[in-house]
Amino acid sequence: MLKIGFWTKTAFFFLTRSGRSTLLLSFMVLVSVSALVFLSSMAVGINDAMVRNSVSLYSGHVTGIDLPPSVTPEDLMVDGVAGVLKSERSAGIFSAGARRMPAVVVAVDPASETGFTALAKKQIEGSYPEQGSRSVYLSAYLAENLMAHAGDSVDLSFEREVVRGLLVSGVYKTGVDAIDRSMAFVPSGVVGNGGDKAGYWHAAVFLEDGVDPDRIIAEYSHLADGELSFKSWAELMPDLKELIDLNYVSMSIVMVIVFAVVAIGISSSFGIFILRHMREYGLMKAMGVTGRELTLLITLEVVLMNSVATSAGAAIGAVATCVAAGVGIDLSAFTSHNRYFSVSGVIYPRLTVYSVLIPVALSLSFGLIAALWPASMAARKKVADILRSN
Repeated sequence: MLKIGFWTKTAFFFLTRSGRSTLLLSFMVLVSVSALVFLSSMAVGINDAMVRNSVSLYSGHVTGIDLPPSVTPEDLMVDGVAGVLKSERSAGIFSAGARRMPAVVVAVDPASETGFTALAKKQIEGSYPEQGSRSVYLSAYLAENLMAHAGDSVDLSFEREVVRGLLVSGVYKTGVDAIDRSMAFVPSGVVGNGGDKAGYWHAAVFLEDGVDPDRIIAEYSHLADGELSFKSWAELMPDLKELIDLNYVSMSIVMVIVFAVVAIGISSSFGIFILRHMREYGLMKAMGVTGRELTLLITLEVVLMNSVATSAGAAIGAVATCVAAGVGIDLSAFTSHNRYFSVSGVIYPRLTVYSVLIPVALSLSFGLIAALWPASMAARKKVADILRSN
């Protein structure tokens, strides 16, 4: 029966005796793990930033569509929800002189919107409208086609209503075509229903960090007999969901490649280490140590070294991530034309199970694989051949 405790202690003494070699190999593993913990946390932070930038423009993490008057924003304030914004949408036509442009007119509460959305920060002319004002916040696309600027007035026609003399309070540009090409925002109460079902409204639900939108949607299932329509950002922005999945796949491939290279280095270095100390292993075999015990000894050497280095590397990577998360990493110079960073280019790395455990698990797994060749090399060698060659 193999005595794991005894061979673990022996493996520890072998490692400490060969201090410089152990430190060199440990340093290689430590740097790899710490770097990949930080980089994978950066990847998570980039994904968070893309989602945060996209949902903060207008839609929220969860969007409620055509909610009846019997459902109120307070009904949607469940655990994990940071805020609920109410809006009413109508299809209308803006006119300025002889020029006409169709648009989706969104009636909002400006004070609530500025607390959660970033639309007020995206103006290129004028300012965001104030509650109670007869004003409209036009996209740059609509303003250009109407030849309207901040301070001008436009008319707004619905199927059964015409609102004249709306002041263009500001012009915005988000970089997201779905918003820029069709949406205009007015303070609630400025326009009527515009042909929409009376009292029906849309909800933009903003969640706290790390809350799963699907869990919130599931909690809403009891409202109105479960017949309400809620969609998460992933359903409304499938291109963003695919991009995030691609980031995870790409980062996982990078981690596998890095640790495969590290494993080859460890395996080769331990092979050289064993060749230099082959006489000692030969003497151990001559004293009755079996091939299985020798294989266990060498495997434990690699695993012990790898475990200590991996733990230290994960700790260093986690500390570096926490420091970077506290101050943020500004990538605005590289994301100025990226619509997923239209609000902010600042990245906040975040530690997750993926960013910490995957590098650690890969390091330990490849470390174990790295031990196979040197262990089998020493175990297969015959005692007579070892003693004769040394």
